[in-house]
Amino acid sequence: MRKLGRWLWAGVLFLPHLIGSVVRSVPTALVQIWANKIRALLTVLGIIIAVTSIITVVSLVEGFGNYVTNFLRGLGTNMMIVYPEWVRGPRGEFLRRAEMDIDDIHAVDAGAPAIRRTSPLVWSSATIEYGRQQVTNVQLRGTNEAFQPIRNFYVDAGRFFGAVDVENGSAVCVLGREILRKLECDESIVGDYVHLDGQRFQVIGLLESKGSFMGENQDETIIIPWTMAVKLNPYARTHLAFYVEAMSEPQIPDAEGQLVRILRQRHGIKPGEANDFGAFKQDQILQQFNQVRVIATSVLAGIVSISLLVGGIGIMNVMLVSVTERTREIGLRKSVGARRRDILTQFLTEAVVLSTVGGAIGIALGYGFTHLASLHPDMVEVTVPLWSVLLALGFSAAVGIFFGIIPAFKAAIIHPIDALRHE
Repeated sequence: MRKLGRWLWAGVLFLPHLIGSVVRSVPTALVQIWANKIRALLTVLGIIIAVTSIITVVSLVEGFGNYVTNFLRGLGTNMMIVYPEWVRGPRGEFLRRAEMDIDDIHAVDAGAPAIRRTSPLVWSSATIEYGRQQVTNVQLRGTNEAFQPIRNFYVDAGRFFGAVDVENGSAVCVLGREILRKLECDESIVGDYVHLDGQRFQVIGLLESKGSFMGENQDETIIIPWTMAVKLNPYARTHLAFYVEAMSEPQIPDAEGQLVRILRQRHGIKPGEANDFGAFKQDQILQQFNQVRVIATSVLAGIVSISLLVGGIGIMNVMLVSVTERTREIGLRKSVGARRRDILTQFLTEAVVLSTVGGAIGIALGYGFTHLASLHPDMVEVTVPLWSVLLALGFSAAVGIFFGIIPAFKAAIIHPIDALRHE
């Protein structure tokens, strides 16, 4: 323990000298780099390419990741979709039919304190006709007035249907923007009439544009009151799905537990028996995507970081040549009192400064390429994360230390007499 304490104390006493020596060596390193500008540039070219690639790749991945994350959060991360699910046996055979009606939804809405609101969901497809235009296989959703706040999907022209429309089963509809485009009409359609599977509906509103996600166009949809939807599809009356909005994102587990308890009790499901319904949580997609995002960022950054090794080998080769070229200089310095650690610090500092300068150039180029990419009108918002800059700069310095230690050590152990005799 005493020996370890002496070593630690010696390290503490040596640290100020080391820092001072490094600071004094930086100007000398910059002079040496400037004296051989072309060679230094070619030496750090690998570092520049590696850092530029890291900054650009990480920024683009983060930009697309933020876009998808914000999109998913815009759909509502405290939302669940509950749906009837047939119970299967061990060999995949159906054991019990799954049914769910409006009374189940009302029971969940009234008996689950962690749930803010619910909305029935009838999901089907339809053919819409307006004038001479016809669009087939359009997504048709039957919901209630709570759909907008649950899905964060509001109208920006006209109005959404209200509780009275739902109660009366009114033949009204709200159209997505993609339907508007396919029907080749404008917002003047609000107040006019369309035909859904041959039945006349009044268009009372247009949904705001949401765009596409994972190949599905969110704007290619028609929404009608669920009471009207079950008239078009009577089977859905006893096989309703429904949206659930929890009070907050942290309360999703509580909301799920409460609705499971209520539905199992209403459906007479005994302990140990499987549920005849399923619940899909919106935040599951977000969690899975964030995991994929972290893995993708790490893998891509790791692949492009391999070129840092190439740049580091180039630095080591040039520093070895530099040691050979400056052997007489090393001998002169040692003859006037320079110690091995002074020579070691000088050459190691030159290697670190060289790689750090290359890293700084790479960061500047990475910012430039990222800015150019963000100018494209269809490009998502791209920003350079600060952590990627610090990581790239830190790796550049680490490469300089790792690959500069051998040339620096070679320079430090040269005997002064041999060095002065060197031609």
